[in-house]
Order: sequence, then structure tokens, then C-alpha cells
Amino acid sequence: MESTPSENGAGAPPRRTAGPLRPEGGPSPSDTTGLVRALGPIDATTIVIGSMIGSGIFIVSAESSRLSGAPGWLLLSWALAGLLTVTGALCCSELATMMPRAGGVYVFLREAYGSAMGFLYGWTLFLVIQTGTIAAVAIAFAKFLGVFVTRVSPDNYLVTPIRLGGYAISLSTEQLVAIALIAFLTWTNTRGLEVGKIIQNTFTFAKTVALAAVVVIGLSLGWNSNSAALSSAWWDSWANGWNPQVAQPGLTVTGGFALALLFGKSMVGPLFAQTAWTNVTFIGSEVRDPGKNLVRALVGGCGIVVLLYLLANVAYLAVLPFSEIEHAPQNRVAVAMMSALFGQPGAMCMAGAIMISTFGCDNGLILAGARVYYAMARDGLFFQKIGTTNRYRVPAAALVAQGIWTALLVLPRTVTLNTATHEMGYGNVYNQLLEYIVSADLVFYLLMVVAVILLRRKKPNAERPYRTWGYPIVPIISILLSALLTIDLAWLAPATSGIGILIVLTGVPAYFLWRLRGARHTSPV
Repeated sequence: MESTPSENGAGAPPRRTAGPLRPEGGPSPSDTTGLVRALGPIDATTIVIGSMIGSGIFIVSAESSRLSGAPGWLLLSWALAGLLTVTGALCCSELATMMPRAGGVYVFLREAYGSAMGFLYGWTLFLVIQTGTIAAVAIAFAKFLGVFVTRVSPDNYLVTPIRLGGYAISLSTEQLVAIALIAFLTWTNTRGLEVGKIIQNTFTFAKTVALAAVVVIGLSLGWNSNSAALSSAWWDSWANGWNPQVAQPGLTVTGGFALALLFGKSMVGPLFAQTAWTNVTFIGSEVRDPGKNLVRALVGGCGIVVLLYLLANVAYLAVLPFSEIEHAPQNRVAVAMMSALFGQPGAMCMAGAIMISTFGCDNGLILAGARVYYAMARDGLFFQKIGTTNRYRVPAAALVAQGIWTALLVLPRTVTLNTATHEMGYGNVYNQLLEYIVSADLVFYLLMVVAVILLRRKKPNAERPYRTWGYPIVPIISILLSALLTIDLAWLAPATSGIGILIVLTGVPAYFLWRLRGARHTSPV
């Protein structure tokens, strides 16, 4: 590994890079305060795959099935989400190789639209998108640990819920495990990039094999007369007992238009089971030969995951009746599939596989996310300490800040009242926040793809080691799909989409606050 201890340690101030940007976009060999290029092609690819494969593929198909009502629509929702992912990766590859710097998408938006837009993206990432996802995945890890250790439960309280209006603060054994996981992975990533990448590579290989095994088992042992693939109407949702007003209570439209709207909403789960592929761009300044390796990681990694996800859903349909996919206990479709084939031992094996998957996913999210806040701080748009590296040449302060906020997101709970039993129920507030932010995240995605076209005009002579394949058709496909999905969600849930935009806009006063503080601008890393 190229990494050597920093001479100046974590306290070294951000530096202004003199002269033109080096082709690799990172520090020179003599720079002992910045990040180092220590990630090869396999390491970068495992960041993509490992950040994408979490718990979503094992769960979200249940909700998508309820919304669309037929096996064909379920597979099409995953296929179109995959198309959006792959076209996005092709576009993002041009930006990533053009600007292989810490911060990734934050840098792309800053260069295309100005520092304010870049800050709004980074702010929202820190406030809820990245940290909320890390918290959600950590809770998923704890939930499946509870299959093996019954004391790990959302209702086994160390601190009973303290009501604060429609919310509550609590600490259950499940929450404690989630916080412990966040703290452990944050600590390991402060010990150097080598430690983080060893964990990432190991767990990514393990969970990719586990997901491939689910596919092989389902496709080889399924196809019975009760399976959805053989017993359900593939495209006629109504023939399967589907009702749009049940799928979306309060929906006023009917017929094919209702199906089209709800099909769009059914893509949300599949899309956000794949969305973390952009994380590899956050570590652009730590990837060797980024002109080649970032493209391979983005396109190859996304292609592998999209294919596995589609085949996994075919496996679910081959084994389970469609009604059992729709109503899988706690939405655990993969567990229901393995349980149907092997009983309780199969369910236990699947729970173990999901623990491996969520552990590796959280490591990738924690490792990559901190680099965005590091880049913001180097631009004078976040706390100065966040823009420093420790003696292992990783942004330890950014990692710690991210870890603390993520742990705090684990503690709040939403409060619901069961009108039949008059008992209080408690959910996780970050799930609600992530629901609010879906539309805003899609807008940032759309802006990233548009940035490819914009920067072609704005910086026509900039070095581009890779140019988007299929340009301009591929960007246009990506833009149209994301725009249609954004409009669809705004139609179905205007309040939710509006709150998401408001969360983003909380970054406006924060941006001007940092600008007014007079934090000096430094060159990007």
C-alpha cells in the first residue's frame, strides 16, 4: 500500500493546490497530508457492489408487488430501475474520470452549477441520505441478528420511549446493536484505507456469492405449480386480485392510468436498492488510474448487481405464489423463499446471509460518505477540522462526525396508535426522512446526468479519459426516466415530495452561514 503516516497529522490545515490539476486529481507523492491512491480496480468495484447490495433486494419486492399486482410488472420495475442505474453509471463515468476527486457527485454538481448546488447535495447527504441509509442498514443488521439472539429486539428497552409529541426517543437492544455496528465500522475506517478495503472486499465477495446462491437455488428448485411464475396472470393485475385503491389508499384515478402511476411508484424500492453506486465517485482521489478503473467499477459493478437483482426476483417468482411475495412476513421475501424450500434452517441461513450483506454495505457507505464532507470542508463549506486527515491519511474527523450524527438518527422513533388495541407502536424516524427525500434525491440524480451535457458545452476542452457511450441518447434516456419518476411521485405524494424539497432547502441558510463566516476557498482535492 502507498499510504504512509502523515507528517502533520489530523491537525494539518487544508492546502491550496498550486498550479494546474494533476491528471490523477490527487496529491503528489511528497504530499503527506492528503488522501492517497491505494485502491485498485477490484477494490473500486467492491465499493460499488458492496454499497449497492444491502437488505433492499431481500425485502422491497414485497411492496413493489403490492403496488403493481402482477409478476410481469414486478420484473419490469426492476428492469427499468436497472436501466436507469446503468445509463446513470455510463454518464457518471465521464464525470468521474474527468474529475477524479474526493467528493465525487458533490464536485460534479459544484463544477456544473456552482458551489451552492454542490453544497445542497452534500448537506442533504450528511443530513439524511447517506447517514439515514447507514442507520437503516445498521438496524436491518440488528433485526436479523435478533433471529439468532432473541434479546436483540426493538421492544427490549434499555431506555423506554420518551414521548415528544408524534415522536419518541428510546434505546432498545436492537438500537444499541445498530449504534455499536456504526461505531465499530467508523473506528475501523479511521485506521487506514487498507483496513476499510479489506473489510469491504471480504464482505462484498461473501454477500455476492450468497445472493448468487439464492438465484441458483430458486431457479433450480422452484417452478412448482403454485409459484407465481406459473400460476399468476403475468400482466393482468386485476386478475390477481389487485385493486389500485387498496394499493394506494385515497387514490382517485382508476383503470390503466392508476396502474401506470402505481407502477412508477413500484420502481422506488428497486431503484433505491441500487442507488448507492455513486459512492465510488466519493473516493475518486483514492483510486489508482481512475481513467480506467472508475469506469470499470461503475459500469461493471452496476451491471453485475442489476443482473443479480433481476435474477433474484425471477427466483422469488419461481418458488413463491404471488400472494406470498406480496404479503411476506415483515416484507422478507428472500427469507420466505428459503423457508418454503428448506424450512427453518433455510430461513436461518438467509438471515445470516443478510447480516453479512448489511455489514459489508454499511462499511462501504461509511468509508465513502465521509469523503464528501471532507471535500466540502476543503472548499471552506464545512467545519475546517472535517477537511483534515489523520496519521493513516484518512479523513478521521469526517468519519467521526458522520458516525455521531448517524448514531443519533438511530435513537428517534415515530409514534403510531393502533386504533383497535389502543397500543402505541414505534417506528424509525430515518425511514420517514428517507421517504421524504426520495424525490429530492432523484432531482440530484437528474442534475448529475444533465451535468454531462452542460459540461460538454461549458468545458469542451477539458480532459475526458472516458466519454459517455451512446451520447446523447444514453443521457436523454436517463433524464427522461428520472424526470417521469419524479413527476409520478409528486403526483401520488405531493406532501411527501414537498417535505423532501424543504429538507434540501434547509441547506440554503447553512450555505450562506458558511460563506458569511468567510471561510477561505481552497482548491479541490
